[in-house]
Amino acid sequence: MNKPQRAAPTPLLDVVRDRLLTVEQAAARLNTPTRFPRRLIAERRITFVRVGRNVRIPESALDEFIRAGVVEPIAVRKRRAA
Repeated sequence: MNKPQRAAPTPLLDVVRDRLLTVEQAAARLNTPTRFPRRLIAERRITFVRVGRNVRIPESALDEFIRAGVVEPIAVRKRRAA
């Protein structure tokens, strides 16, 4: 008999295994007021998990949000003196 193959882990399973942060913890990590992560949740701009009436943000979702907002500096060439 062939052994059943396990399905590859899905992003949803990663979220379940991830550390869940409160809105206050996410705000502290972003160095913003709690209103900002609440707005991200309300606008569905970040992945979140409902635990009963509570809302939690997976640590990986917060990391991805931060990574998506990183802006690389522009390389400026020095001008030659005339």
